[in-house]
Amino acid sequence: MTQTTLLGNGVVLTGAVSDAAPQGEVIVNGAVVWTDDRIVAVGAEPDLRRQYPKARYVDAHGGMILPGLVNLHHHFYSALARGLDPRIEIGNFGEVLDRLWWRLDRALDPDTVRLSAALSLAACVREGCTTVFDHHASPNCIDGSLDLIAEEVERCGLSAALCYEVTDRNGHDGALAGLAENLRFLAEHKNHARVRGIVGLHASFTLRDQTLELVARDRPEGAGCHIHVAEDPIDVIWSNEQFGTGPVDRLTAFGLLDESSLLAHGIHLERPSYEVIAAHDAVIVHNPESNAHNGVGHLDVAGARRYGCLVGLGTDGMSSSVLRALRAAFLLQRHERRDPSGGFSAVPGLLAANARVARRFFDEPLLGVLAPEAPADVIVVDAPPPSPLDERNAFAHLVYGASDAPVRHTVARGRVLLQDFAHTAVDVAEIAAKARRLTPPLWGRFHALPWGTRFLGA
Repeated sequence: MTQTTLLGNGVVLTGAVSDAAPQGEVIVNGAVVWTDDRIVAVGAEPDLRRQYPKARYVDAHGGMILPGLVNLHHHFYSALARGLDPRIEIGNFGEVLDRLWWRLDRALDPDTVRLSAALSLAACVREGCTTVFDHHASPNCIDGSLDLIAEEVERCGLSAALCYEVTDRNGHDGALAGLAENLRFLAEHKNHARVRGIVGLHASFTLRDQTLELVARDRPEGAGCHIHVAEDPIDVIWSNEQFGTGPVDRLTAFGLLDESSLLAHGIHLERPSYEVIAAHDAVIVHNPESNAHNGVGHLDVAGARRYGCLVGLGTDGMSSSVLRALRAAFLLQRHERRDPSGGFSAVPGLLAANARVARRFFDEPLLGVLAPEAPADVIVVDAPPPSPLDERNAFAHLVYGASDAPVRHTVARGRVLLQDFAHTAVDVAEIAAKARRLTPPLWGRFHALPWGTRFLGA
């Protein structure tokens, strides 16, 4: 049965497609109306209440009504690492990978792959993220792993672009299995409305030329490529030492750099690499909180944009909060440049860039904006503005107010997934209880695994 819903009593920020007004039009005492999975009207609430007198009403309680947020780089599988003690000293980024993440991903089994996805997706709903790009790895559970995640995406009601991390660090057979999982999933979901596939790659320093050649040969035309690039100097140094060229030039040489390429991090690059990225219309995904946590440095967002790069925003498994990542990007930009007045030129466009990129993958030209015929992805952040809010200061209200406020409502494709702070589609208490049962065995497997993985395997 067709259902029309009106979400009102809030301040609407419609979102934007350009940097000119990154948060779009501001409508005080605004409302959004949707029927089924499409927005049908956006405007002043009194006008829309008259036009849709029979619509079901959802109260924003004075909060900020925004388009559903997009996260361009997540790692669902990190969800069960909270509180995990590696029981060995970790002193650099290579050891972070080898002694923590590459042991955790090898310890995952089908149950914990599914559970990690369920936990992370529930967190996305809670944080107002309605479209998410996940980068998965589970070397001892490759075949069908993306299906397990996709089933949880369907269950929770969000949209997701999924990939499996191809790498040679577990041997070339493992790389081939990872590529096969990507290609199978891509083919099976190429026309799915809410779940799409991308080819996932770990990073240049764990990928042999032979593997990149196979990826380039078998990747379907127009399919995305989601890869870590220059997160740490090790990627640049090792790539040059082993292959005679840097990570961006390697991708270019194999034809893997284009408008569907998501390059997570991109920190330790020089101007020529940024210009190559820009020339190919590829996307750099900034992950400020994760970068700070790992001590690997910080992307110069303004510099990358000055060279023509499109820069988006991700959380890299650190959390599921895009708004907190936005504030971290803003604060780190000021910190790195020692400029207490900076950040307002480069950072506000990150959310608009995320929406622009998501449109490429989901064939939704209005995804990420509140407008008639756009997907009904709408959230309410419980941050009633205490001062005037308009197009000129909307970003300041986001980073100084909304970024640390809870999300009251999350609507994805017209389905209310979070209403007055409570989940409606999943039982978070049940998920948490299952996590408490399955985490100890997972950690037991983790601690039984050795470290000392070679970047390119045996």
